[in-house]
Amino acid sequence: MQVGNVLDRETGNMVSFITFIIFEFGESYKMGKREAYLYLKKYGGLDFIYEHWWALHTDNPYYAVRDIFDVCRNNGGRI
Repeated sequence: MQVGNVLDRETGNMVSFITFIIFEFGESYKMGKREAYLYLKKYGGLDFIYEHWWALHTDNPYYAVRDIFDVCRNNGGRI
């Protein structure tokens, strides 16, 4: 039972962070939430967030958004 609670909490933390950082990305680059999500999905930003969310969530949101921007730019994204 304890293992399930830990996993549920971690999943909740991940979902909360991903929701937050998509919003922050959109705000930083003058996009709505949907537009930011689609941009991140198209240019590999979402994959990067899913893979590295644990490290990204410990960073200042400014730097996390910047890292995500760099990934998208390296995959052809232009804002």
